[in-house]
Amino acid sequence: MMIGLAAGTLTTTAFAPQLVKAWRGMLVTFSTGILLWLIYGVWIDSVPVILANAVTLLLQAGIVSLKIKHG
Repeated sequence: MMIGLAAGTLTTTAFAPQLVKAWRGMLVTFSTGILLWLIYGVWIDSVPVILANAVTLLLQAGIVSLKIKHG
């Protein structure tokens, strides 16, 4: 049992450094994708697509600003 717990802990925590690096790239990629969905929603004149992505983009902007402010 102890070997299994140790193995699980090591293999799971091994992803932590990569997560920190990926987080930055994910923020940029996700924000760009949301912006493009918003533009697409405006282009096809779809209120649900526009509203959903506008709200998501605002929330994402809040996350980014807090990350910048607090590191």
